[in-house]
Amino acid sequence: MEKESGHGKEMAAFLIQHHLDELRSIILSSDPRLHYPLHVDFAELMDDNPPLAHLIFEHPKEFLPLFDDSAVWAQRVIFEDFKRMENASVKAYIHIRINVAGSPFECAETFPSIGRVRVRHRGILLTLKGTVIRTSAVKMIEGEKIYECRVCKHRFKVYPEVETGNSIPRPTFCPSQNCESTRFQIIEERSICHDYQEIKIQESTQVLGVGAIPRSIPVILKDDLVDIVKAGDDVIVTGVLTAKWSSDMKDVRCDLDPVLIANHVRRMNELKSGVEIPEDIILKFKNFWTNFKDTPLRGRNAILRGICPQIFGLFTVKLAVALTLIGGVQHVDASGTKIRGESHLLLVGDPGTGKSQFLKYSAKLSNRSVITTGLGSTSAGLTVTAVKDGGSANTSGCYSSWILFRFLYTWEWMLEAGALVLADGGLCCIDEFDSMREHDRATIHEAMEQQTISVAKAGLVTTLSTRTIVFGATNPKGQYDPDQPLSVNTALSGPLLSRFDIVLVLLDTKNPQWDSVVSSHILYESEQKNGKQDESLSDMWSLTMLRRYIHFVKGNFRPVLTKEAEKVITSYYQLQRRSATQNAARTTVRMLESLIRLAQAHARLMFRNEVTRLDAITAILCIESSMTTSAIVDSVGNSLHSNFMDNPDQEYAKQERLILEKLSCMDDFPEIDIAGDEVV
Repeated sequence: MEKESGHGKEMAAFLIQHHLDELRSIILSSDPRLHYPLHVDFAELMDDNPPLAHLIFEHPKEFLPLFDDSAVWAQRVIFEDFKRMENASVKAYIHIRINVAGSPFECAETFPSIGRVRVRHRGILLTLKGTVIRTSAVKMIEGEKIYECRVCKHRFKVYPEVETGNSIPRPTFCPSQNCESTRFQIIEERSICHDYQEIKIQESTQVLGVGAIPRSIPVILKDDLVDIVKAGDDVIVTGVLTAKWSSDMKDVRCDLDPVLIANHVRRMNELKSGVEIPEDIILKFKNFWTNFKDTPLRGRNAILRGICPQIFGLFTVKLAVALTLIGGVQHVDASGTKIRGESHLLLVGDPGTGKSQFLKYSAKLSNRSVITTGLGSTSAGLTVTAVKDGGSANTSGCYSSWILFRFLYTWEWMLEAGALVLADGGLCCIDEFDSMREHDRATIHEAMEQQTISVAKAGLVTTLSTRTIVFGATNPKGQYDPDQPLSVNTALSGPLLSRFDIVLVLLDTKNPQWDSVVSSHILYESEQKNGKQDESLSDMWSLTMLRRYIHFVKGNFRPVLTKEAEKVITSYYQLQRRSATQNAARTTVRMLESLIRLAQAHARLMFRNEVTRLDAITAILCIESSMTTSAIVDSVGNSLHSNFMDNPDQEYAKQERLILEKLSCMDDFPEIDIAGDEVV
């Protein structure tokens, strides 16, 4: 006891020295019944008192509660300065949350992957990284019971055991030294309860070895840690590894399942995307556009070349990917109705046209992404699954019906997030879209347009958010027939096709000149992999720079449509409605919303807060590429053979004049002369 008291004084002195401001704010807090966190950096503790840091790391089960008590002692030491203030009081519930990341203990032994957790990790301060795949409801559990011996009147506390499902065992003997009584009574003076939640985290597929299956582990959150993460979040959890009995049913094998009792939880979503963009990087973005002030489209194409650089050309596809990832601005009208800002993209193409490559590269550009395939996806896997809380039990030994009844009705139902929910706020890539069953495809209609999923399963009725970008790739049904509507060539329903902002068709047609250029590019790339580097590629936008740029423009620009842009978009929409024959599934009101979103996304891509005529016409060109037959030009070119222009600004002037003439809008823009150039 004296030794523990000495360590407690050291902990209290450390808190007063390094966390005095946090202790003061807790003392001045108004509610004494709340549980307050106090975050401690383990590296800081290691520098101040290495022996104490080693004890906490090696014996957290004994020293973490002592650390919590020392915080209460530290409050009492400094309370004299605050006792005359209103609401000032010593709070009874303070929990020290230790962040081990970045400390000298961060190594493979203390930071193992979830699949490598073993018995040797039990009892130490363990840190695991993973993705939250399941969250249970927040419950309330009893924290302790006070018993009194009927013989010697000695009172003592008994705490719940995690191993037996947080039940508080009845004491078998009196802990007093001079008493051997087995008769006790419960003292109901006060009841201490804790918030309690169980989540399950799964290791990331990026750290798995060859042929490995991602493993998961349940994590217990208490008090201030509950409800701070949701399904799909990437987290770093520090806690104590223990074991929990998997089942207590008769004739069912009992196993000890590992479980992590969390002490500190940190969300990694923002860290992954590199949100902390340095000022020099922002200045670099501004200088980039200053250099391309006179030729903005050449600067835009320099950015687009950095998207999936291993694929030659495909300018239209790379532009569509950039606009989809950046997205438009969400609009909420006076009645509260929301119009989504996220765009959706569908690639329809022959095998070998690079669809899957674009999906994987887009997932790297997004701060939160989920990749799945249509063949292995069901409606429950895409949306949400109702599962039993507590895991699956081995019911092969259930020989009587009452055991099965107990198995089915004693455990609670809970929801496990599917791909669209896990990708909330990010990107969901669905490859082999045509392999999905029609029933499974219909389940994502609500998720794509209303950005919610309404669930009514196992007595659970709720609505989940799916503010996600859907990026699909599919093969045409048989040989693509340009004379047939898109719904016939893809075997996708009209309501589903209308939800995609851009649908690009990539046909592998025979073109000797294109084949020669592509083969040269592939051979050049293989030479680079063998060590032959070209200095001319040093200025290409890297993956990290692209990710930062996309995040920056999405968070700092909210473009507003100008009168010119509104006129162009409205005229094009009316023209499409008049001439829609084969594209009836695409020419709905959703097309008008898609045009606005794409124009806003292009304005963001161009580093602007204003949607100009340039952005509106670029959005029209993207929609035109989605059409089987065009209302503007006589024939729609193959998106697979779209290459980067040598002089994109001059080429745009020609396209602008052509589009405005078709829309009968030339009189509205007298600054454009007959040659297609703007009058200065």
